Amino acid sequence: MILIRLFFEFCKVGLFSVGGGLATIPFLADLGERTGWFTSGQLADMIAISESTPGPMGVNMATYVGFSSAGVAGGVVATLGLVFPSIVVILIISGFLQKFRHSKAVDGVFYGLRAASVALITAAMLQVARIALMFHTVELPDGGTVTQTFYWPAILLAAVIFVLIRFTPLKKLHPICFIALAAVVGVIFRL
Repeated sequence: MILIRLFFEFCKVGLFSVGGGLATIPFLADLGERTGWFTSGQLADMIAISESTPGPMGVNMATYVGFSSAGVAGGVVATLGLVFPSIVVILIISGFLQKFRHSKAVDGVFYGLRAASVALITAAMLQVARIALMFHTVELPDGGTVTQTFYWPAILLAAVIFVLIRFTPLKKLHPICFIALAAVVGVIFRL
C-alpha cells in the first residue's frame, strides 16, 4: 500500500512542480507535513545531499524519501512517480508541437509558466533559508534547550560564502569548491 501511495504522491509533485528541482521543495515540504515521511530538518538535509550529488535534485530527493520510507522498492517507485508525469506530458506535447509551434496561445502559456517557475523557486529559497538560518535549538549545559530565532553561525557562513563568490578573485572557482568549503566548515563547527 505504501508503494502505491509513494507513486501517486510523487506523481502529484512531478505534475505540478514546474521549473526543476528547486520548484519541488514547496511540494515536498507539504508532503512531509501531510504524510510524516520526513521532517523539515530532514528536508533540509535532503536538499543539501541532493545538491551535492550528481543527478536532478527532485529525482534525488524522491529516491531518498522513497528509500527511507519503503527501502529500494520505495526509492524506485517514488522516482518513477516523480518522472512519470513529465514523460507523459512530453509525449503529448511532442505529438502536437508542429501544429502549435507558432501559436500565440502556446507562447502565452509558456510565458506564464516562467513566472510560476520563478515563484516556486523563490518560495523554495525562502523555506530553505528559514530552515537553515532560523529557529535553531541549542542544548544548554544544564541539559535544557533553548530555541534561537536566528542561527548566527549559519548566517555568518552564508554571508562569507556570498562575499567570496561575488567580490573576490575566488569567484572564478567552480561552485562545487564553495559547496565543499561550506561542508567542511559545517562539519568542523557542527553547523
